[in-house]
Amino acid sequence: MGDLNLSDHMNDYVRACALADVPEVGAISVEIGDTPVAIVRSNGQVYAIYDVCSHADVPLSEGDIEDTTIECWLHGSRFDLTTGNPIGLPAFRPVPVYPTKIDGDDVFVSINQES
Repeated sequence: MGDLNLSDHMNDYVRACALADVPEVGAISVEIGDTPVAIVRSNGQVYAIYDVCSHADVPLSEGDIEDTTIECWLHGSRFDLTTGNPIGLPAFRPVPVYPTKIDGDDVFVSINQES
């Protein structure tokens, strides 16, 4: 979940994108190091989740967003944006989620601190 207060652990965070690049309700795909990450905005919050479905190896960022879930476009599995847990089959393995921080107009993500 986004946090306007930057902590002492800011050095664990890297800039992922500009906040303006993320649709009001939607997702974009970014690479942080070698890790594909979906930056998602829904209900005024910004989330970061591993951008690969644990069932079908396709980008989650191409799926639909509803409240705090993202849907894999291929087979319809939904994942909770706060925990990474699948909400329905066929996926049964969770995907990593990452802490986010908003600093000014930018989104920062820490892939070193999975939630």
